[in-house]
Amino acid sequence: MMLGDLGHDVVKVERPGDGDQTRSWGPPWQDGQSAYYLSVNRNKRSLTLNVKSPEGQDLFRRLAAGSDVLIENFRAGEIDALGLGYSALAALNPRLVFCSITGYGQTGPWKDRPAFDLALQAESGWMSITGETGAPPVRVGVAVIDLLTAHFAVQSILSALLERETTGRGRRIDVSMLECATASLTYMAQNVRATGIPPGRMGSRHPSIVPYQAFAARDGYIVVAAGSQAIWERLCRAIGRPDLLANPHFADNARRVQNRDVLEVLLGDVFISRTMAEWAVTLQAQDVPASPVLDIAQALDLPPLRERPLAPAARPAPRLGEHTEEILGSIGVAAAQVAELRAKGVV
Repeated sequence: MMLGDLGHDVVKVERPGDGDQTRSWGPPWQDGQSAYYLSVNRNKRSLTLNVKSPEGQDLFRRLAAGSDVLIENFRAGEIDALGLGYSALAALNPRLVFCSITGYGQTGPWKDRPAFDLALQAESGWMSITGETGAPPVRVGVAVIDLLTAHFAVQSILSALLERETTGRGRRIDVSMLECATASLTYMAQNVRATGIPPGRMGSRHPSIVPYQAFAARDGYIVVAAGSQAIWERLCRAIGRPDLLANPHFADNARRVQNRDVLEVLLGDVFISRTMAEWAVTLQAQDVPASPVLDIAQALDLPPLRERPLAPAARPAPRLGEHTEEILGSIGVAAAQVAELRAKGVV
């Protein structure tokens, strides 16, 4: 979808009959399609093709021969067993950039395991740091590992396309969801390297910055991000507690981290006295990063999102097989042949 948003012509190859499994992930539904599917499939064309049939494999090769990029998410080795792996297709199209996305990579002891975002959130450590202290682990509210992996894959693909301008050849890209997940732990992983101690769940709190978290207001929650000493000083003055600046326990960030439990109680007593909106106006006026915790409906209605569209939607998410005739016609398959292939279950 991100490549489609950037203007690439993206062909989504799906199984005849049921297609992408996310088409059935509902409710909720919108215009007869799952909201989940609609959320990640704009700017694509849909081709139904049975790549396990000889005719389907032939059509797939013909499409790959004229393509710049192929992205596949079979289990490791499955696409090679179909005769559609990188070696086979690069022989037809040496300029092809071939990107494989799996849970654990094309090699290694777990290469044959299936993977879903939830399992990767658990295995990579993400769930161990998500949620409140002392509470059960929870997943991040969206499929964050899927999304992170997509970003790594797109960066790799664009880099390979740029490299191809010099070398004239494509390349194989091996993207592991587990590796993308752990690489994205950043400072949390580095903290373990530094101390040998795995972090636990801290809710909205930050392990190395205080205050940097949500506080209860009269009607909800307000987040405050005192990411520098200057912001801390502005915060104390904005909330009417300049006396905190003279307290040696809170003199700098390191001491605020050491004494966070005491400071959180003091600040909590202040923030509960006013509404989210009142605090947001007061703090933002003093250049203190602070925001009310909004629900998604409220967030989608924020002025910057209304005034700056997120992405161009030249094509809505396609119906299953919507562009089959159009795509196959572009490689010389006549409409009568498409009808025959459909009758045989190839498309």
